[in-house]
Amino acid sequence: MTGSGTLLSCRNARLDSFLKRNTERAVYERIRACEPCVVVTETVNKVYMHVVVSDEWVYLTEYPPRTLTAVVNFGRVRNIGLVNDLPEFLSLKDRERCQHIRIIYVTEKPAGKGCVWSRKGKVEEGLPVALSSRRASHCPMPTNTSEGYPAESQWMEQLQPVLKSTRSTSCPNPQTLGLPHPPSQPSSFYSTSSTSPPFLSDESLMTTDTGQVTRSIGSVLSDLLRRDDANSMEEKEAELHLYTVSQKSRLYLHLQSMWNSFIIRSTLMLDPVYRKMYTTCDPLAKGISMERTAHLFGQLSSELLQDGISVELLYLLLQELRTAAHRNLTLRRLFWKCSELCVFLVQTLENCLFGCQSLHGVYTADQLLLSTLIVQTLAIMFRETEVEAARIHLLSAENGALASRMLLALICDPQCETNSRRSLVGSELQVLLAEYLDAACSLLFELLLLGQEVNSDRRQTNRCFSTDSILSVGWTFKVLQPHPDLLSFISYQASQVVLVLSSNQKSFLSPPQSVLLFKRCRLLLACLQQDTQLAEHLRFNFRQDFRYLVKPSYATGKLSPKYPISQPTLQLVACILTLIDKSSVICESQNTGDQL
Repeated sequence: MTGSGTLLSCRNARLDSFLKRNTERAVYERIRACEPCVVVTETVNKVYMHVVVSDEWVYLTEYPPRTLTAVVNFGRVRNIGLVNDLPEFLSLKDRERCQHIRIIYVTEKPAGKGCVWSRKGKVEEGLPVALSSRRASHCPMPTNTSEGYPAESQWMEQLQPVLKSTRSTSCPNPQTLGLPHPPSQPSSFYSTSSTSPPFLSDESLMTTDTGQVTRSIGSVLSDLLRRDDANSMEEKEAELHLYTVSQKSRLYLHLQSMWNSFIIRSTLMLDPVYRKMYTTCDPLAKGISMERTAHLFGQLSSELLQDGISVELLYLLLQELRTAAHRNLTLRRLFWKCSELCVFLVQTLENCLFGCQSLHGVYTADQLLLSTLIVQTLAIMFRETEVEAARIHLLSAENGALASRMLLALICDPQCETNSRRSLVGSELQVLLAEYLDAACSLLFELLLLGQEVNSDRRQTNRCFSTDSILSVGWTFKVLQPHPDLLSFISYQASQVVLVLSSNQKSFLSPPQSVLLFKRCRLLLACLQQDTQLAEHLRFNFRQDFRYLVKPSYATGKLSPKYPISQPTLQLVACILTLIDKSSVICESQNTGDQL
């Protein structure tokens, strides 16, 4: 969101106005991105629409917007990948720059219901939240014209029962209008365009031999998505195909990022302690305005940045900041606009960990406690702020100076000697050090995700990332290479993965433990794929451990099937086991790479 309250990644004023007028505030503020593209499903054939992405749903709306339909929930997504093809229905120019995104998901059962909002009517109940597989005999498609698309009259005939003249869009009824949105307790876990099609002209939309891509005249989507196979009681896999033709399209990255955030957050929300911390005193639930949130954040920032602040007060204020950031997305966005606070946290982290060098490499409890709190706070600030321009600007400024400092500051030596390892004090310090290393893994995970977004190739055919682009994955490892503790830090993370996955005890990991395992696996996979030195180090020191101790059956027994993050983690483990036995550094599996 920008300061004026409009969508940062949606420059279409008409669409933004439509979303702002006709959705509740809590729904509107969860929208992350929107972008025009051509949509293909089992029931929608090459329709030019807008894709609207929130932190939980993928919506579709006509061009221009008339209805907004919840199509896919990220909880049902199984894979989001890019297809390397040249769509024949596009002109040669658009075909070459097209980005074909394929979303594979599990359809809702017939009993499940979603809703759609129409400009000329109220919420339409009974629409499936996800696109379902339909039997042609049950719900036949309209008869096609000679060009291969449904005749306009037939589309309009089907459209008529959907629209109901009840209330104008200028004065929506809050009781009947809006999108599917989470109740007080969250459901499962609780880019650009212009006013006219900027990328697809009428000429460019002509196919070589079949005609023109259909643009819906009315609420075609809302009618087509109503079709549900009442006879089918089994969940089925379905596909949603999105074709963007912008060379600057970031839709794929937004989808991947939102899916990644969803499975992490929805898994954590299964933990009672996390859920209580996340949902209590939500500013949006209390109706606190963005202005009021900004005022409170400004007060807290001023207290943190005051001269001569004591360590005790600093710790208490950081706890308050971390807790508030957990519950309030607006605060996380404001954080990245306050460069002084981010710089202060990085500077404090440097002083905490680098200060131990003067004490012959011995960490103190105060250093570890404060460092852990800082790193946890920074990691939280990355969550769901992917579309915040201030974040990328701050971290990339001066050739990534602040990001470099953050990377180098968070790496520490896991083998650093404590005062006395055999004493009670020494044992407590080891626990504190382990907690810091867990937090450091989470922050490094966020920085690697940022690097993947920054330098991801548009067609995603090459999984290698250049070391030249600031904040890219390659750049991140290049910055870390000189750090004397990098190899021991990565070794510790790998040993923790082996420790968890080599145990055959029949007990599931807790939701936070499962999320941490997922992050560690992502970190190890990035090392194996993107850095030759780290890949060789892992193979030399951990090949036998992963080959003989890490059993897929053990991994399955550790991850509850109820956790959304379990299946992606198992896929990561499988890829790590494959790569750690290979001499090649690059994972050639496009499907696995897209899913990760």
